[in-house]
Amino acid sequence: MMKLDYKRTFLIGFGLFSAQLLWVIYNNYVPIFLQAGAVEFDSALAAKTFGFGLSATMTGLIMTLDNIAAFFIQPLMGPVSDRTYTRFGRRMPYILVCAPIAVLAFVLIPLSIQMIPAELNGQIAQLSGPFTFFMISILVMLLAMALFRTPLLALMPDLVPSPLRSQANGVINLMAGIGGILAFLVGGILYNLYRPLPFWVGGVVTLAAVAILFWKIKEPKELLEPPESEPGLGILRDLKSIPRESVPSLALLIGAIFFYMIGFNSVETFFSSYSVATLKVSESTAGMIFSAAYISFIIFAIPSGLLAGRIGRKRTMMIGLVIFAVLLLIAYFTPVVPVIIAIMAVAGIAWAFININGLPMVVDISESPRLMGTFTGLYFIATTLAAVIGPVFNGWVIDQTGRNFSMIFLVCPIFFGFSFLCLIPLKRGEARA
Repeated sequence: MMKLDYKRTFLIGFGLFSAQLLWVIYNNYVPIFLQAGAVEFDSALAAKTFGFGLSATMTGLIMTLDNIAAFFIQPLMGPVSDRTYTRFGRRMPYILVCAPIAVLAFVLIPLSIQMIPAELNGQIAQLSGPFTFFMISILVMLLAMALFRTPLLALMPDLVPSPLRSQANGVINLMAGIGGILAFLVGGILYNLYRPLPFWVGGVVTLAAVAILFWKIKEPKELLEPPESEPGLGILRDLKSIPRESVPSLALLIGAIFFYMIGFNSVETFFSSYSVATLKVSESTAGMIFSAAYISFIIFAIPSGLLAGRIGRKRTMMIGLVIFAVLLLIAYFTPVVPVIIAIMAVAGIAWAFININGLPMVVDISESPRLMGTFTGLYFIATTLAAVIGPVFNGWVIDQTGRNFSMIFLVCPIFFGFSFLCLIPLKRGEARA
């Protein structure tokens, strides 16, 4: 019986662990830097932070740049890395070059805040120098991260056989989840000691992860030489080479992922606002409530892959969609804190059933082991497009209903329903022998 090489999979997951560590630190503190000086933060960690005094609208616009960069770059990097042949590998050159650049830009972000004189705190009009330095650091980091993220994730289907990819994706998501938790817990302690410290520690961890990947992970030798029939780069040819009988399943699966990501985005983006406005809890308590889903997702990341190995990926995803949708409908009618906590805990399990199996289904539609990057890029098209469209659409729905944040518990099931309908006629994407 085929068994997953957990040691090697955890090493691959260490790369995603470090990337998630960077993203959580970035998402936690960059909005504070952008708004500090004009906004009074309740958090003791943010109370003495200098910043540029930007509005929430401008802050939101800057914070969407990562999704915009990801949408245009990550899907292309899959086929580009598929067609890269070096003695270091197909994926590794992009990781070795771009990850250190991302780390360098990342550790420079808080230094621009250190450049702000106390008397100019929050006065963006007089802070052109520090703000320019800040934005250049952010843009370089986002560009570099987008360039190596798809090759990094494509290592998994390159190295793991088809029947074990759901289990492997569970391991990788577990590692990413641990990175996120550490960023929340340790990052706050480090930030309280010295504002740039979580950025610097996150950068060192990422460089260590890249070194470990380069040292321990070797790409399959049979994929490092171009076939005689493959002259040069041919991204469009890669897409055209997809067998015609696979195209309907691929389109349905990309649609299913797009719909369930928009649905989940409605809950993830506005849950804290719902908790404060409807449940009448503090911002910190809102985060703790939602963390119930985050923790249960991490715990069930590997079991969901094992379940998919027994009953099938499609069936596992459909079960997760139904359970999650029913739970949210119950939440709509019972805005009671203990009930919502219990619902979020079970919803995290259902989300593991759904999300852990999406990427393995996409890459297993491919008939060629040489196109794992291309199909990983197609997966990113669905997720990043949903990340760009989702917040805007869901915010519009909430505004149209008189800022009724409970609408997230109706919007999400609707999109989960669309996703379920896309999965019903799906014929491909299960594990292959």
